[in-house]
Amino acid sequence: MIDEKETIMMISKELVKGFNAQVGHEFGASMQYLSIAGYFDLQNLKLLAKLFFEQADEEKEHAMKFVHYILDTNGELNIPAIPEPKQAFASAEEAVEAALNWEIEVTGQINSLMATAVAQNDYLAQGFLQWFVDEQLEEVSKMDQLLSVVRRAGDGNLIMVEAYLAHLS
Repeated sequence: MIDEKETIMMISKELVKGFNAQVGHEFGASMQYLSIAGYFDLQNLKLLAKLFFEQADEEKEHAMKFVHYILDTNGELNIPAIPEPKQAFASAEEAVEAALNWEIEVTGQINSLMATAVAQNDYLAQGFLQWFVDEQLEEVSKMDQLLSVVRRAGDGNLIMVEAYLAHLS
């Protein structure tokens, strides 16, 4: 019998720790994308800026999904310190490459969380994480394609990247 004051924790302490860390990673990604958006906005590359402002919002939503999952499973929320994002970029290529590298890193983090959930036979966490696994394929692919377009255009022809983004929307 469960005491009235007790709650059932439906997630392991190991996964709670990993999910809390992921909250930090997702908020960190949001801040990094805001920084990249600011870089493009200052260059009057409004569609590139818009893309990264939207990415920043998306990453914040991802963090909130983890927050709600932790709380819904009666885990203890413990948001880590968020490192300062990179503020300066030498080129558009460097900015987009930073975004791609971030997404690749996040993919590894999500895969690690999924491996833990699988090892623990935590089917709830696996179901939750599957959405992120699928999302990471989309995110890495999008940034990889954008980096390819930016590289082809070169810093002198970024207006072509803006035209490409206008065509996509």
